[in-house]
Amino acid sequence: MPTKREQFLPTIRSQYLGERMRGLREERGLTLKHVAAYIGVEFSTLARYERSEWPFRRDHVVALLDLYGIYDDSRRVQLIDLAQTSWRINQWESVGSRYAPTTGDSNGSMIVDPWWLQARAAELWVYAPLLIPEVVQNRDYAEALVRQTETDVRRADQIVRQVIARQQQLEDREPKTRLTILVEEPVLRRPIGGQAVMKQQLEYLSRLANQPHVDIRVLPTRAGWHPGLDGAFTVCKLDRPYPPVVLVEHLGGRLVVEATAADRYNAVFDKLKEAALVPVRSVELIHEAADDLTGSSRTRPDPTGQETTA
Repeated sequence: MPTKREQFLPTIRSQYLGERMRGLREERGLTLKHVAAYIGVEFSTLARYERSEWPFRRDHVVALLDLYGIYDDSRRVQLIDLAQTSWRINQWESVGSRYAPTTGDSNGSMIVDPWWLQARAAELWVYAPLLIPEVVQNRDYAEALVRQTETDVRRADQIVRQVIARQQQLEDREPKTRLTILVEEPVLRRPIGGQAVMKQQLEYLSRLANQPHVDIRVLPTRAGWHPGLDGAFTVCKLDRPYPPVVLVEHLGGRLVVEATAADRYNAVFDKLKEAALVPVRSVELIHEAADDLTGSSRTRPDPTGQETTA
């Protein structure tokens, strides 16, 4: 009969805890052997804890926090809570703003940073029915959005810098994070920040689409009903052996979806991708939307191969 450890399936909570605990150990310059001896386990056991192959025991986490000198109550509570609930899947956090920082407590609110998930994903599948998604926003578009909800200028500037820094983190990842972005056509024609800002954003989007690790597609308005109309979501395709995880943002909060529930979003994204325009035609539509903002025109081929002017 398999043991509890052998039956353990790594959850996002267990992965997050393992990485946080490994980070604390490395910050202190301590080896696996030294720390394992301190809590009375083999160093290979501690390595499995940190890789989330086995669940961290609560008493081991408490002892290690003492060893690492972590005495801040909020940090201790968060990490100990992760150890106690490492088996739990799916998370919900109620927030007042899409830019609110992630919080956590022992009542089941989200304690795993959503950005941490995106940053470690090999692929991101993003469905955006209302706005250009954060991972492909330029600075002016991001600032225009942030200032709609954040009245504190310093806080708004901090958020914008964070958005751009996160994009750079994805860009610097080796191998690069593969992005598949599906946007609804009305998103291209919603002038966030005004016509000039939106035109620059669309031009930035079209340049990104030329990069080999970026696939941007547009769902045309004529597509009618489709299974994505319930709202935006992001599928984080993690490296093996970890299964995909889905991030969903609502007006009232954030949701992390795991296990079989995440499979539904995978299936929906596949259907949305089938309904979207091919990449070449999608870029053409992005150019058309940019031209429409300023009343300019460009010559482009129509489906029959004849040149037409917008």
